[in-house]
Amino acid sequence: MHTGQMLLEEPVRLASVLAPPKIKFFPSLTKIVGTLGPRSRSVETLEACLKAGMSVARFDFSGSNAEYHQETLDNLRIAVSNIKKPCADITPFWNALLVSEFSKLHFVLRHVPCLVMLDTVGPELQVCNTSGEPIELKSGNNVTLTPDGSRVPSAEVLPINISDLAKAVKKGDTVFIGQYLFTGSESTSVWLEVVDTVGDDVNCLVKNSATLAGSIFTMHVSQVSINLPTLGSRDKQVISSWALQNNVDIISLSYTRHAEDVRELREFLRSQNLHYTQIYAKIENFEGFEHFDEILQEADGIILSRGNLGIDLPPEKVFIYQKTAVKKCNMAGKPAIITRVVDSMVDNLRPTRAEATDVANAVLDGTDGILLGAETLRGLYPVETIRTVGQICSEAESVYNQAHQFKKIIQYVGEPMSHEESVASSAVRAAVKVKASVIIAFTTTGTAPRLVAKYRPPMPVLALVFPQEKIDSLNSNALSTIKARQCQALRGIYPILAISSSGEINLKEEVALKLALDYGRSVGILKPYDRAVIFEKIGDSAVVKIVEFEDS
Repeated sequence: MHTGQMLLEEPVRLASVLAPPKIKFFPSLTKIVGTLGPRSRSVETLEACLKAGMSVARFDFSGSNAEYHQETLDNLRIAVSNIKKPCADITPFWNALLVSEFSKLHFVLRHVPCLVMLDTVGPELQVCNTSGEPIELKSGNNVTLTPDGSRVPSAEVLPINISDLAKAVKKGDTVFIGQYLFTGSESTSVWLEVVDTVGDDVNCLVKNSATLAGSIFTMHVSQVSINLPTLGSRDKQVISSWALQNNVDIISLSYTRHAEDVRELREFLRSQNLHYTQIYAKIENFEGFEHFDEILQEADGIILSRGNLGIDLPPEKVFIYQKTAVKKCNMAGKPAIITRVVDSMVDNLRPTRAEATDVANAVLDGTDGILLGAETLRGLYPVETIRTVGQICSEAESVYNQAHQFKKIIQYVGEPMSHEESVASSAVRAAVKVKASVIIAFTTTGTAPRLVAKYRPPMPVLALVFPQEKIDSLNSNALSTIKARQCQALRGIYPILAISSSGEINLKEEVALKLALDYGRSVGILKPYDRAVIFEKIGDSAVVKIVEFEDS
């Protein structure tokens, strides 16, 4: 039974919904991005977040300084080393192998549990509440937005961090202000209508009563272009210091408005010797929406920031944008990450029914990841939120119409296919046909697993990442570590890093396959007589083969 992107077996029995979920080593194929902050930065909590299914750790530099984030990242590294994932170091099999004919090839398998994403500040508009006292705004009253930072924040005056707002807006424009954009709660964010401008000040009518609490409130002017750089001086300073120091895997470019924004950041990364850091364009306003296709071509991935977009777009249009944008990402084979799905879990242990459905629909649309912001940053239940979202994703994946999506992508790619694309799609087709438990992709650059992920296999993909020749200032192991971590953002891809301790970068085909199969057994995704599809490169060609796992 086909229901859009959903596939249900006949006859449909609603009673089956009550059946307990199957226990899996991997919580879900859809990746979960957790924003780390006050409620999620201790070693103990980070360990629990990783075990619950967090694949990407996001560091939001619009709040807190580099020192604070460094402490959090150091704690994350301790947590990663503490969780002791199966096969994290040397398996008994590998110990035996070292005395065999391949003893000169000293490789160690390491599970890669998490990658690091830096979120830039970008041209974020803010109200600066220097007093820290709550500000109560009443519907029907007037309030003035002023760039004069010496003014005391109150219900009548709100100091802002931009001097040219009065030149950008006109009578009737809409301004939204809230500490965290935007839950939709009328009690924590305020809707203003521009009445007029006097000099640099903007006079507004308060449209709803609200209490603004905190020291900084984010401001968004609906469908108005703000003349501020996407990559500001503060962002450049953070990248050239913190990102470089920590070899950040991905930079989320906030408020991406044009393809040129991505190109500018790419050039700056190269100037800072961050040649392999990926860029995910964060689409947050109508300008990014209008230039989406060009941005998608330039970026390595897309983050659909629905908080701001939900303000720039009419409510009835938001779902169309989400589905269309995710489809474009799927066709291009680039990751799409959705934000703002379980806002109520900031304060509650369970999501609303609508939020649970929203998560599932995002998965059925084809999203690669779910980004949790305030839910893990300052929410009361960061671990439970990650676990709950992962369980919802897993259930949605079980009814995902992979055959429909596979056909659509094949049609989009067209003919003739490139050799790599042809083999990747064949690997997924073969895995589905033989009901394989896993696909194993050998790679040095990450290209193979990325292509496999594009065709949305219903089973996990183990990406066995091997060292390549030294490039620039990075040694082979360091470069392979970056490539492996970046695979964590791809739907269904679980990277396994083969670390070389001898400088040798060649590994016999049969040894590599044995390593991968043994890892699959050790983590519980392969059992005797299960089938695995292997996607590997032999010489100048990429090939697919099917093996039956026999426990030795």
